[in-house]
Amino acid sequence: MSTSTLSGKTIIMSGGSRGIGLAIAVAAARQGANVAILAKTDRADPRLPGTVHTAVAAIQEAGGQGLAVVGDVRDEADVDRAVAATISAFGGIDICVNNASALNLDGTEDIAIKRFDLMQQIQVRGTFLLSRAALPYLRKTGAGQILSLSPPLNLKPHWLGAHPAYMVAKYGMTLMTLGIAAEYSQRGVTANTLWPESLIRTAAVENLLGGESSMRRARSPEIMADAAVALLSSPMPPTGQSLIDADLLRGAGVDLARYGALDGFDYDIFVDRPSSRGSTATT
Repeated sequence: MSTSTLSGKTIIMSGGSRGIGLAIAVAAARQGANVAILAKTDRADPRLPGTVHTAVAAIQEAGGQGLAVVGDVRDEADVDRAVAATISAFGGIDICVNNASALNLDGTEDIAIKRFDLMQQIQVRGTFLLSRAALPYLRKTGAGQILSLSPPLNLKPHWLGAHPAYMVAKYGMTLMTLGIAAEYSQRGVTANTLWPESLIRTAAVENLLGGESSMRRARSPEIMADAAVALLSSPMPPTGQSLIDADLLRGAGVDLARYGALDGFDYDIFVDRPSSRGSTATT
């Protein structure tokens, strides 16, 4: 998709201690990017591997420069501190990746209000706070990019009704990103969303979406990483688009078999099969 690279570019990312975010950070580091990670994971959790510190170690092992900022993307002061630390360490910000997210698929009558609030605060407030804090520096580059890991706005009744609380939080991320894309379309910043076609082998899938059987029908996080890096390293990235990883990579001629799914793959939440969704490159 691109002949450019991320060498010397600086990324600030929310979350990224593990899973898709970490895979994107490491893939960018392989191209020589600097990656600052804002995450709460200062200490290891026996239930979930990885901390912000092990993520930075992986970034540096891959050939990039990493920066760990322990903090909460919901907290304005933490976000501002992360941006200031990134500027101090690397001199600027080229890319903002809104990766942090909370997952709860309970129905409307079942979900605890604290879980509802947590999802809205991380997904919507966090995306807004980090994007807003990064925007002055993204504008300075003349080619700044925002990438949010959120789905296309699929308004079919099935997806609207499957788990409304989570739907509102994830669609909120998308709407925020598309809104910024429109607002800054003539101001040197592009903004897009990226979402997996299939389930991805992450702790969330293993613990919340079906365990080992779902993991066998999931692709590796590297498919999202490769799609993100292809987009972010493009010399002429689009803006205001909701992209699907597999569609983006198929368009670049990538053989998706490399990403596994031992028993075939299951489609991810909010993604219809190709025959019913048409082109998923845009909303």
